[in-house]
Amino acid sequence: MTVMPVLKTVFWDVDGTLADTEMDGHRPAFNRAFAEQGLDWTWDPETYRALLSIPGGSLRMKTYAQQQGEVLTDAQFAQLRVSKQRHYLDAVRSGAVSLRPGVARLLRELQARAIDQWIVTSSGGPSVSALLDTLFPGGDHPFAGVISADDVSRHKPSPDPYLKALERSKTEPNAALALEDSTPGLLSARTAGLRCLLMPSPWDQELHRYQDQAEAVLDHLGSAQCPCTVSSGPPCVDGLVTLEYLQMLLVLPD
Repeated sequence: MTVMPVLKTVFWDVDGTLADTEMDGHRPAFNRAFAEQGLDWTWDPETYRALLSIPGGSLRMKTYAQQQGEVLTDAQFAQLRVSKQRHYLDAVRSGAVSLRPGVARLLRELQARAIDQWIVTSSGGPSVSALLDTLFPGGDHPFAGVISADDVSRHKPSPDPYLKALERSKTEPNAALALEDSTPGLLSARTAGLRCLLMPSPWDQELHRYQDQAEAVLDHLGSAQCPCTVSSGPPCVDGLVTLEYLQMLLVLPD
């Protein structure tokens, strides 16, 4: 007799999945850090959109420096990272970053139904902490733990972040689901043996090549005022992603 898998844990990506952070949060923070460190670099939206295919801010800066033919020391990159994080934290605390549609609703539902929720992100720990402190004052968030860029040596699209999350949450892959928005995130989750609900980032130029690896592709999680639109996968009742919908994705035939 085949036992159907039951959802135990949901893994949330942060940037572009949990919250809209990139263009109004991270990008201005990078530019302020560059100016502060005396670099004549400006990442306009088009430049930053191209760089978003590179997971993690440090690697983005190193890649851009190579593209510009500039040589920076490890100490300079470390200082840039610290400066950028400070400016990003300031942006978050000022209210420049908000949850995506339907996120707060689904977080509450999963919490009420005793589903474990973890964050799995390529962002650094301080950035995640600042975001949670701002969006969930007083520590009133539903996350059991966080796997950040500081917890693994290889970031998305490596499976390491999700393998670490499975290990720490004591969850088997067939009892978990990942929520992602990007190519690196999708590939990381799939390589770790996880099924994935994908909400494609408008900045990811490569994602269309990999979307068929997701169990469902939607524009967002849906709210009463703004129902979601399903591009592929099962139809979504009332345009709202619910625990029942996530459970359905877990038992779809391969």
